[in-house]
Amino acid sequence: MRFEAKRCGVRFNPPSIVLVYVNTETKKLRKRVIPIRNFTSFSDCSKAAEQLKEHPRHGDYLEAVSQSQLEKLHVILQDHLNGFSLKHSLDTFHLDPNEDLNKLDDKELARKKGQMDREFERNRKHKDDPGFVYDLEVDFEKTPQENCSWDESDEEF
Repeated sequence: MRFEAKRCGVRFNPPSIVLVYVNTETKKLRKRVIPIRNFTSFSDCSKAAEQLKEHPRHGDYLEAVSQSQLEKLHVILQDHLNGFSLKHSLDTFHLDPNEDLNKLDDKELARKKGQMDREFERNRKHKDDPGFVYDLEVDFEKTPQENCSWDESDEEF
């Protein structure tokens, strides 16, 4: 059988991933609820997503769902287990240019860096893209430098 995933989401109670798919042989729209067992607030989301994708019972259904999408769904479930709201979980997936990344823990920082890498790859111009210019030079406006008292003189050394 061949399955084409249309949508996926999470159910909090019991912790499950909900997959809406089309059976390409019968053209029928179906819903599959995949329970997430032995998943705690300390579990590794990427490992759990990988195990789910390789599961003998669910792997065929999740073939078209990307690993990163499954990881995001596991992060949402984990945030719910840690007491965070759905809005908070979804906000962590958006990049805020003014956010101080020094204040994040290692796990959250790795998530943000992964998002930045994906955003960079999506925006990057390749040689085959229309409008690609090799060795493009751009002049930026110069901003006035602020004077700092500690770099004014070297007489003290």
